[in-house]
Amino acid sequence: MRPDVRRATGAWEPTRVLRGSLHDLRELLEEVDGAVVLTGAGISTESGVPDYRGPRAQRATPMMYQEFVADEANRRRYWARNYQGWAHLGQALPNAGHRALARWEDADLPTRLVGLITQNVDGLHEAAGSRRLVTLHGRSAEVVCLGCGQVTSRADLQPRLAALNPGVEPQSDMGHAELRPDGDAVVDDWADFVVPDCLACGGVLKPHVVFFGEPVPAQRVRQALDWCDEADLLLVAGSSLTVMSGLRFARHMHKQGKPVVVVNQGATRADELATVRLDASTGEVLPALLGA
Repeated sequence: MRPDVRRATGAWEPTRVLRGSLHDLRELLEEVDGAVVLTGAGISTESGVPDYRGPRAQRATPMMYQEFVADEANRRRYWARNYQGWAHLGQALPNAGHRALARWEDADLPTRLVGLITQNVDGLHEAAGSRRLVTLHGRSAEVVCLGCGQVTSRADLQPRLAALNPGVEPQSDMGHAELRPDGDAVVDDWADFVVPDCLACGGVLKPHVVFFGEPVPAQRVRQALDWCDEADLLLVAGSSLTVMSGLRFARHMHKQGKPVVVVNQGATRADELATVRLDASTGEVLPALLGA
């Protein structure tokens, strides 16, 4: 397994670095002209969406991009699992942390929210009302054709999958250990699963999310870096930053001498860079920053 995948799906570790308090974080935010927020899977666990490295996460081996594109059997296995996982993941609702960030954007308090960068694909920030948003890894609610590039709705694909696989019934409760953050679920019986082709060109369909081993689109990275350059502070909420797609922003801000704040349950790769480091629930800390 590649090092980035091994880190991202490795065992949870407690943080050994704690600095400051919620009061210190609020004061720090009030002193700057603008902040950018980076969120990870930890903000969505309170909505029932599992993560790869949280304190309750189960070990998983996500499919690599090259595995998906190179082999039909791998795609059949992935879509069989995604068919099950989508039935559960599609029911998730925004929690207090998501709603707090949407209110922060509207109120620009305790400071101006320059932008929200998320590594999540669950769509919960959009559902909560966040608009100044970059979804680094895409959206699980969309499907892209690898042939013609057409983007369609994942919800529209579900009945097509059901019609082609009448003997497969989505389970109503996947359980935390069986569901993964991108809607992938552990399914044993997948060999005969039928995967539909693109309606426009007959090409291969893929969830419109960035797989491990697949680069993040450059325009998303550029927008996120532009927000970091405009902001005076980075707040990391619910991410272990174990892969470079998120860690690069913490390093970018630190290199510029701008404070990095980390709120996460468990160790992160930016702990040593943090001006304030809280080991706490994002669902508690983010509303508290707004006085809610």
